[in-house]
Amino acid sequence: MTTLSQAQSADFSVKSLYSDYCANMETYIMFRIAARVVELTPELEKKGRAPIKMSIGAPTVEPPKVLLDYFIKTLSEPNIHTYSVPKGEKFLLDAISQRMKSRFGVEVNPATEVTSVIGSKEGLANMFRAIITPRPDKKDQDIILTPDPGYASYVDAIEVAGGHSYPTPLNLQNNYLPDLDEAVENLKKDGFDPARLKAVIINYPSNPIGATAPFSYYETVVEFARKHRILVISDVAYSEMYFEGQEAPHSILEVAGAKDLAIEFHSLSKPYAMTGWRIGFAVGNADAVGILAKMKGTMDSGIFRAVQKAAAFALTSPECDAYIKDCNKMYAENQKLMVAGFKRLGWPVEELNPPKATFYLWLPIPRNYTSCEKFAADVLEKSGVVLVPGTAFGKTGEGFVRLSLVNPKHELEAVIDRMEADGFLY
Repeated sequence: MTTLSQAQSADFSVKSLYSDYCANMETYIMFRIAARVVELTPELEKKGRAPIKMSIGAPTVEPPKVLLDYFIKTLSEPNIHTYSVPKGEKFLLDAISQRMKSRFGVEVNPATEVTSVIGSKEGLANMFRAIITPRPDKKDQDIILTPDPGYASYVDAIEVAGGHSYPTPLNLQNNYLPDLDEAVENLKKDGFDPARLKAVIINYPSNPIGATAPFSYYETVVEFARKHRILVISDVAYSEMYFEGQEAPHSILEVAGAKDLAIEFHSLSKPYAMTGWRIGFAVGNADAVGILAKMKGTMDSGIFRAVQKAAAFALTSPECDAYIKDCNKMYAENQKLMVAGFKRLGWPVEELNPPKATFYLWLPIPRNYTSCEKFAADVLEKSGVVLVPGTAFGKTGEGFVRLSLVNPKHELEAVIDRMEADGFLY
C-alpha cells in the first residue's frame, strides 16, 4: 500500500494545481533585475564597475527624524501591539480626511469614504478583485484600461484576479495623456466587448515616465467614466513629489461629481521615504471604499497601530511637509545633473520634455540599438549601471529605459563617466 501511494505521488505535481494565470506567471521584473545584479556583482567589482542601482523606484534617504522619534515613542503606548482593523484606526482616518482637505480642498467622510491600505500595491490588487468576476475566456473577461507604459503590477494584479488589462498608450505625441475614447474604439477593433469594461486606471505623476496631468484632463476622465458607467481608479502615489514652481498634482476628487464614480490611492512610501513601512490609503466613492475594506478583511487584520500613528503624524506635520520640499529640491537637482550629463553623451534630452515631478527619467535608447532590453543588459554587463528596460512597463515602453534619480550625486556623476568611457553614446 505504501509502495502504491509512492508510485501515485510520483505522477503528481503541485504545479498541476496552479491557476491558469499563475502557471505561466513570471517573477516581478524588479526582482528579476535584482537577481541578475547579484549574479554579476563579483565580476563587475573585479573590473572596477561595482553596480550602481538606478532601477528601484524608492528613496535612499532616511524618513524624517521627527517622524522616527515620534514612532519610537508610540511603541510603549498601551495596546499598541494588539490587532488593529483593516479599514484603519479612527485617528488615522481622521488625519487622512484632514490631509485631503488641506492639500486638495476635498472633503471626505472618514467613516465612509476612507480606508487604510498596506501600500497602494495591496490596495489596488484588492480593488481589482472586488470588481472583477473571473472568466476563463479572455474575450469574456472583465476589462480594465491601464496606462502603457505603466506600473507593472497593474497588469499582473488584474490578470491574477481573472480580468483583462487593456493598454492605453502614453507617448510624447499625446503628451502622455491618452485618448480614452480612442482606446475604447481600439478595444472594439480587437474583438473585445466594451460592455465588459469595468474601470480605467490613471496614474499622475506617472511611473515610469514622471508625466503630470492638467486638471482639465481629470475632468475629461470623469466625463468618460460617467458616459461608460465605469469606475475611475486614480493612483497618485507620487502626488507630493513635484518640483518647486510647478503646479501641484491634482486629486481626481477635485472634479465635481467625481465621488460618484472614483476611488483614489495614496501612498506614504515615496514622499516620506517609508517604503518598508507599507502604509497608504484610499479615498473616494463610499461604495468603492466600502467593498475594498470588506475585501481587505478577508486577507489582513490591519496595519500595525504604531505605523498608523506615525502615518497620522506625518500627514498632519509641518516638519514632514518641509522634509518633502527638501527632498523634492534634491530630486530636481539630480535631474538637472543627469539631463546635462546625458546631453553631453549626445542625448536630445531637452526635446523630451523632462519630468516636472517624481524622481524618474525616461530616456530613449541609443540609435544603434533596436531593443531596450539589449541596451539595459549591455550597460549593466559592461558599465555596472542598473537601468530598467521600458518594456517592463508595457509594449509602448520599447525603445526607452527608466532611471531612478535617487542615488547620491557622486554615483550619478559616475554613471555618466562610465557610460562615456564605455562608449554608450546616443
